[in-house]
Amino acid sequence: MQHVELNGAGILVTGASGGLGRPVLELLAAAGARLVVSGRDAGRLRELPGHPVAADLRLPGEPERLVAQAAGHLGRLDGLVHAAGVVAFGPAEQADDDLLDELFLADAIGPIRLLRAALPHLRAGRDPFAVLISAVVAERPQPGMAAYSAAKAALSAFTLATAREERRGVRVVDVRPPHTGTGLAGRPVAGTSPRLPAGLEPDAVARRIVRAITDGERDVPAAAFAPT
Repeated sequence: MQHVELNGAGILVTGASGGLGRPVLELLAAAGARLVVSGRDAGRLRELPGHPVAADLRLPGEPERLVAQAAGHLGRLDGLVHAAGVVAFGPAEQADDDLLDELFLADAIGPIRLLRAALPHLRAGRDPFAVLISAVVAERPQPGMAAYSAAKAALSAFTLATAREERRGVRVVDVRPPHTGTGLAGRPVAGTSPRLPAGLEPDAVARRIVRAITDGERDVPAAAFAPT
């Protein structure tokens, strides 16, 4: 595997103020990366290391605007880390059209648009990579989470197919961590979280993701997060 040097790399991180995005970006910053950080809440972004650009990836045109601003600020785009998303719980038959729109825009269509917009910039970058965090439910859909599982599976499929297309260009990586204690399950857009087992520590998951970046890994399934 190749070693990817993060010092001086220009990287865009979405979901940067979230429970997983923040520890990832802090590790990238500690390694010397130059960062553009994004999320929906401009106030929270100002607390983070990096140049803040607020964006709502659910909206048409926002992923493209974000990528253009990030590439313009950084001068070149070497990496993308997408760590944003929403979750919902409840029976499949209760997933109405509004909920399906919310989940697929936030967890699939928005990130797909983001990757599509980033690829031309990344191809001109140094050791370019795009890391998109889906979830273990993309591998093992769960009852009571059918709509969420489907949205994450859609993102995973698009990412993996793009990775094959870009095998000699941008390293596109689908990351599917197991349940992680980010607090996201306590903030669903619909339903109520069932009793869940203790999640993985976000800092440990973040370290594994950054290691995958620096080690040149091309796929990070849920099994890759097993204790060693």
